Amino acid sequence: MAKSPGKDEIVAQYLGRLAALCGSGYALAVHIRYTRPTLLYQTYSQAWADHYSEKGYMLSDPVVRWGIMHTGRIEWNSLVDQDPEGVIAAAVSFGLTNGWTYATGTASTRTIAGLTRSGGPFSPEDVAEIIRIVDAIHDVTEGFEAFTPELQNTLRTLL
Repeated sequence: MAKSPGKDEIVAQYLGRLAALCGSGYALAVHIRYTRPTLLYQTYSQAWADHYSEKGYMLSDPVVRWGIMHTGRIEWNSLVDQDPEGVIAAAVSFGLTNGWTYATGTASTRTIAGLTRSGGPFSPEDVAEIIRIVDAIHDVTEGFEAFTPELQNTLRTLL
């Protein structure tokens, strides 16, 4: 009898699919509690990650702010008027185009995904699949604190 995949294998498969769908990268902050994600997966370029960190964009990023305050989906270009620091324009200058955000969960354990693709807009089918993936990762990692230390470490180091 075949062994069922573990939570780590399931999450790894979902992350691989997200990477395939998001050609210029994604950021996935899973189960944010008190402003800190339990798990953080990011595939944006190192140049963008460094720039984002150096500029302290986390504090003014309208995408993050929207995701903390809402659930559902929003295109990044819909948030430009709420972006006085120019985070979205900077992201585009680093090749993070066709960006959108999806947020799920409750206010006390929110999961937020920022998703980009430079090769053209996401199709409705891609959007639906990404939403299913983010929801599934949110669900399969629920109760993270009760996971074994080994599983916690494995999930933290998947990327």
